Amino acid sequence: MEVSLSTTMPHTGSLGIISFRNLYQCVMSDINISFIDTSGVTTMAAEIDEIVSDFSRFYILTILYEGPSHGYSILSKFRKRIGKEISPSLVYPFLRQLEQKGLVKHTLKPVGAKKKKVFELTKEGKELCKQLFKRFSSLVSVAIEPSLEVCANCGCKVYEGGYREVINRKEMAFCCIHCAEAYKREALEKSRREPA
Repeated sequence: MEVSLSTTMPHTGSLGIISFRNLYQCVMSDINISFIDTSGVTTMAAEIDEIVSDFSRFYILTILYEGPSHGYSILSKFRKRIGKEISPSLVYPFLRQLEQKGLVKHTLKPVGAKKKKVFELTKEGKELCKQLFKRFSSLVSVAIEPSLEVCANCGCKVYEGGYREVINRKEMAFCCIHCAEAYKREALEKSRREPA
């Protein structure tokens, strides 16, 4: 099955946080997914190039990955979670495009007094989302890694907040006050064991 998702659709109301300008073709075989951009360069799933034109489309896929949704539900979830409006002129054409490519299917289901098209990802759509999520998590890691601090006690990474304390004239970062207390207890025990 060959899939291409156009990234040239108007994106009124989108956040525009992440913007990708190329037209990509997604070629899916059983498990392998590769992308071919307009320059003809092929990339395997481990190195997926961005096929989602902006954050809004990526988030629509995220909502669908969570479970079936009708168009208005997608609009509402987006508004509630992101705090921004998304244009129906972005959502509905994108859903049609995903459906044409076999990544989404719809069924008519009663929602209130009306029957609505409820969209859900196909097996291929779910696989594509998993690959996109892996790629996106790598991008997020690169973006926040410089801002992370490592807890001096347990070694976990802390993005914001945490707990700071000066110990032996040195300011140290901890994920919580409990780790700071544990660190001080261990340091005290260690100093008692060492000969003076």
